[in-house]
Amino acid sequence: MKKYKIAVIVGSLRKESFNLKTAKALIALAPESLSLEILNIADLPMFNEDLEATPPNEWVTFREQIIAADGLLFLTPEYNRSVPAVLKNAIDIGSRPYGKNSWNGKPAAIVSVSIGPISGFGANHHLRQSLVFVNVHTMAQPEAYIGGATALFDDKGKLINDSTKEFLSGFMEAFEKWVNVNAQQ
Repeated sequence: MKKYKIAVIVGSLRKESFNLKTAKALIALAPESLSLEILNIADLPMFNEDLEATPPNEWVTFREQIIAADGLLFLTPEYNRSVPAVLKNAIDIGSRPYGKNSWNGKPAAIVSVSIGPISGFGANHHLRQSLVFVNVHTMAQPEAYIGGATALFDDKGKLINDSTKEFLSGFMEAFEKWVNVNAQQ
């Protein structure tokens, strides 16, 4: 069985982020064929094309990590019906320099996590729009909108809601199949 390297990109920087907690839960629930690693996007300098002459080391490292990945898993909160600036910045950095799109052709999935009942629906779909443009093949089904996040974890950050755990386990099984079919060999 082939082992796929999955880059996990969490769009929330908060230490007690529900998206980060969910990412860790997904890593624990992942099938054996998926090896997931959370990439740090907190320290990426804001994209400025003028810096491409001598790109910051953080950009170079991030682009190399994306290129080395077989697939991508995005987790996003919703900020004002969109994705956080740090996540959009990471997408922009990975898509440049022009003609060297690090994201190109990668299979991906999106999970949006929110404390509210709308479950980050707007951010999830806004992120999909950006990923279409950078040619990321995003899994359509099952969609993952996780709401009511304050009730899903214990005080140590462990996922304790059984129905959410069951859903996320099925989501990861579907993602494994998506990556297996769409990863560039």
